[in-house]
Amino acid sequence: MPATHSLEDFYRVKVNWMPENLRQDIGHFNVFRLDDFVGPAAQCLPFSRKDFYKITFVAGQSTYHYADKSVAVDGNALLFANPQVPYHWEPFDEKQSGFFCIFTEHFLQQHTSIKLADFPVFLPDGQPIYILNEAQQAAARQLFQKMFDELESDYAYKYDLLRAYVLELIHGAQKLQPATTLYRESNAATRIASLFTELLARQFPIEVQGQQVKLRTAQAFASQLAVHTNHLNRALKEVTGKTTTQLLAERLVQEAQALLKHTDWPVGLIGYSLGFEEAAHFNNFFKKHTGHTPSAARAV
Repeated sequence: MPATHSLEDFYRVKVNWMPENLRQDIGHFNVFRLDDFVGPAAQCLPFSRKDFYKITFVAGQSTYHYADKSVAVDGNALLFANPQVPYHWEPFDEKQSGFFCIFTEHFLQQHTSIKLADFPVFLPDGQPIYILNEAQQAAARQLFQKMFDELESDYAYKYDLLRAYVLELIHGAQKLQPATTLYRESNAATRIASLFTELLARQFPIEVQGQQVKLRTAQAFASQLAVHTNHLNRALKEVTGKTTTQLLAERLVQEAQALLKHTDWPVGLIGYSLGFEEAAHFNNFFKKHTGHTPSAARAV
C-alpha cells in the first residue's frame, strides 16, 4: 500500500511545478480545471490517502474508489475527499470536464474554529458523492468560476471569500441526497487487507519512551477504514486466514519481544507503549500468546 501523498507530491506529479509556500500551519488553497488532468498524458496519483482535502465537480463517466467501495458517476456530481480515507478517481474516457479545489484544514481555520472532519461530507464512514441536477450543477460551476476569479484578483480579503465559497459548496452538498449506487469490487478484500496492513505497520516500531500504539482493537481499525468490523474481519480472514484480533496480537507480541530484548525499559512501560494501561493486562496478554511472562522472556 503506497504511503500518504502530500501536497508536494500532488504538485510534483500532477502539475510539475511547486507553489512558493506550502506551509501547512498557514493553510493552503488552490483551484484547477479538471479538463487539464485527463487524457493519455495525464499523471494520476495512485489509490492512497492524501494529506489534504479535495472537492471535485465532475461531468462525465467515471468511477470513484474510496476505502473498499466504489461509486459509478454518469453525469454531474460533486466528490468530497478527506485525508482519513484513501481514494482514487478513474475516468472512463477523455470526455471529462469540471473543476476541483484542494485545501488544508488550516485554510478554513484561519478565522474560525471550523473542523472539517465534523462535516458529514467528510466523515470516514459517510458517502462522499452527490449527484447534481441541471440547476445544481450550474450553481456548482458558478462557485468554482468565482474561485478562479477571486484567486487571480488583487482583493486584500480574497481568501475570506474563497473560504466562503468552499463552505457554500459543502453546505449545498449536504442538503442533497448522496449517491446510493455503491458496489464493492471483486478485489475489495485484498484492498481492505492492504489498508489494514498499512495502518498496523504505521504504529511500529516503538522507538522512544512515551510513544504509544493507538489502534488496539478491530473496532478502532474498522472505524479508521470506514468499514464495519465484521466486514474487516471477513476481508482479513479471506486474504490472510486470520482475524483482525489475531493479526494485531501477533504484531504486538513481536514488538513486545523486541523491546524486552533490546531495551532496559521497565515491563510496565513496555506494556503502556503497546496500549496496555495496566501492567497486569500486558502480563496476561503476553503469557497467553507466548507461554511466558514478560520478565521470564527477558531473562532468557
